[in-house]
Amino acid sequence: MSEERHEFVLSVNGTRHPVALPARRLLSDALRHDLGLTGTHVGCEHGVCGACTILVDGRPVRSCLIFAVSAQDAEITTVEGLTNPDGSLGPVQQAFLECHGLQCGFCTPGFLTTITAGLRENPSPSHDEAREMVAGNLCRCTGYQNIVKAVERAAELARTGTHADAPEPPEPESGQLEYEDRDDDNASTGLGA
Repeated sequence: MSEERHEFVLSVNGTRHPVALPARRLLSDALRHDLGLTGTHVGCEHGVCGACTILVDGRPVRSCLIFAVSAQDAEITTVEGLTNPDGSLGPVQQAFLECHGLQCGFCTPGFLTTITAGLRENPSPSHDEAREMVAGNLCRCTGYQNIVKAVERAAELARTGTHADAPEPPEPESGQLEYEDRDDDNASTGLGA
């Protein structure tokens, strides 16, 4: 016996998507499986890790905790919707690139959406406020040092409007491993200063 499906529209990243989904379909599953927006990652499925964080009407929301039908009148922004209109990286994305704010990348979409909302609310965070801004998201790789640096850099890029003109990181020389140009291990694991 199949579940009853409800027809409604999800507005995601500025595009309206008509869907017919069971009432108990989680928004995270609808985004990933029904709309093909796999940038929203599902980690703990209990709202603890933050990997599934998206923006609903500009506010960060754990998409694994709400049903898709409850989002039908909202404007949803996923990590795919954070780029600039011309397709270039948004300031938070650019800052993560410049500051090496990721390692495995699984938690990154949740951080990007959380920080985007946080910087709208507080465009010039202090170092402690930047740390607090990301405190609700879990990362098992980075130790948070470079993520906090990325928050501070994203605030700077957004204030100056220079993110569109920011240079791409240099390509490694032939035979050189990419990670040699990045912060030392102590800084990227959080064990350093």
